[in-house]
Formats: sequence, C-alpha cells, structure tokens
Amino acid sequence: MASNYKTILLEQKTHGVWVLTINRPESLNALNSTVLNEMGEALRQIGEMDYSDARALIITGAGEKAFVAGADIKEIHDLDEEKALVFAQRGQSIFHELTLLKIPVIAAVNGFALGGGCELALGCDFIYAAENAKFGLPEVSLGLIPGFGGTVRMARAVGSRRARELTYTGGMITAAEALSAGLVNKVVPQAELMNTVMKTVEAILAKAPIAVGSAKFSINQAWDMDVEEAQKNEARIFAELFTSEDVKEGTGAFIEKRKAEFKGR
Repeated sequence: MASNYKTILLEQKTHGVWVLTINRPESLNALNSTVLNEMGEALRQIGEMDYSDARALIITGAGEKAFVAGADIKEIHDLDEEKALVFAQRGQSIFHELTLLKIPVIAAVNGFALGGGCELALGCDFIYAAENAKFGLPEVSLGLIPGFGGTVRMARAVGSRRARELTYTGGMITAAEALSAGLVNKVVPQAELMNTVMKTVEAILAKAPIAVGSAKFSINQAWDMDVEEAQKNEARIFAELFTSEDVKEGTGAFIEKRKAEFKGR
C-alpha cells in the first residue's frame, strides 16, 4: 500500500479491514485538493482488491477534535466559476466512489463533521459517532451551498424538511440530535468509538462478502428506481447469487448445523 501520502493515512487494522484517516489535524482535517486526490487514489487501490484482502473500510479523522471540519476555505476563496465547478465535481466523484465500493464503508466520526466532512460521512454506508461529534452544513454562512452532495444526501438521510432547516440555517447539531434525526446509527464515548465500529465490522466479516456487497449494490440502486422496478432488480441480484460458491456453502452449513466458511466467490 502506498506510503507517500501527505494528507491521509491508509492502514490495515486487521486482515481485510482498512482504515482511511484524514490526516491534517492542524487544519481540523479540512479537505483540499491534495486530500481529495489522495483519497481518490486510496479508494482506487481498495476497489481493486479481492475480498481476500479487503472486506470493510473505516473512515475517520486524525486527532480528537475533528472528523473533517469542512473544505479548506483558504483554497476555495480564490476559485472562479469554472474552477469551482471542477472542485465540486471532483469531490462528488470521489465521495461517489464510496458508494461504488463493493465493501461496506463506515464513518467513525470523532469530532466536527461540517460541510465537506458531513458530506463525506453521508457518503459512507452508515455512521457511528463519538459523543462530542457535531454535524452541520454551514456553507450558506460563506455565501455558498454544499457542493459535494450535501443537498442530495442529507434529504435522503433525514427527510427534506429537516435537511432544509439544517442547510438554510447552517447550524450544527450534536451527535445525540443526529442520532434522533436518523443521520447517525450509534453514539458512543469517544474512547470507545473505534472498538464499537470494529464490533460491527466483525459481525459483517462473519457473513458472505459477496452477499454483503450485493445488498449494498441493491440498496444503492433502489434510490433511483420506483418500488416495482427496485424489487425486480433485487430479485435479479438475488438470483445471480446462486451462481456463487458462498450460497452453496452458506445454505449447506445451515443444513449441516455448522459454521459457514465463506470464500468471497
């Protein structure tokens, strides 16, 4: 794995479980072009791995204050319309890669998740947060709107009315409020955050990786389909899994009352 990253860390926590850390604590892990480019490269590397090497990805921020406190304001201050479009499209494209990965991506939000940081968390499959975490889309305070998918994903996460309130006011909500709104899956003390995430990851690792990846694919595709079309798509994916060895292993293990040994094929 590449070791020359300047603004991120990509480390294997246990076999098959990778942790991507935004590593600019002096800037509260603010996103700039270098971070986005390095994230894109790291996600490409993860995406090219087989299930034998990659089963889950955890994204977090360095330090105890911030997950990602937003975009780097110093960098975006001098953008013109054309460069701003490129910047927004780049961020959207990279965050969309989280959706395209065949493995689960969990955000471990350890502090401020504002602006681009909130959008990054929203791009993950689900979110666990430390008790001190704060969430918000404060872009209107800068004369802007969220540009990395925030106006799209927030509404889908918490409903349009709550998303409008958060986006129009630019206010922050606590981890507890985010949990109540359905933005966050679980809130724990900061010292317990990574261990709690890992417990969930371990539960996922015990399941068939192709099935987990297919479930992610089906859920994500259903966003853009009506119910009937989405159900037809689900049935197709369900049927395709019967060509995998894991289905034979999983059903056979159940019948034989033993633990399944999934191979990811």
